[in-house]
Amino acid sequence: MPSSPQHAEPESGDLSVPVAEDLASYREKFRLRLPVSLDDLRGPAQGVIELPLHIVWSGMTSYDMSNPRQRMGLYRTVLHEGLREDLPRYLNHDLLLQLWPVLRKLVGRTVRTVWEAAFPQLASRARAAA
Repeated sequence: MPSSPQHAEPESGDLSVPVAEDLASYREKFRLRLPVSLDDLRGPAQGVIELPLHIVWSGMTSYDMSNPRQRMGLYRTVLHEGLREDLPRYLNHDLLLQLWPVLRKLVGRTVRTVWEAAFPQLASRARAAA
């Protein structure tokens, strides 16, 4: 049965524009949070870190940096949910470089792409570890 104009199926091009706009907006959200330089990341590399509720609103809020899983969890959470001013406060330049080859597999594709595009040394670390 032929489709009527009222029930015409959307053409494939109709769906790609909103999806592309959403993706671009999502990328921009993370790009705007980036520090100017990785050297700006002067957060703690040890101790117990308490994240505020605007970063982690449910579940664990306290992270022991001596525990590898908790350290990785903190970095993943801050990269996804932290605001621009949170990144230098909670992330450490040296630790981020050390964790990146594994961490890049735990963060979303958009976060990974935005950070590696802005900071080629992260992508280099990933390639060197592969």
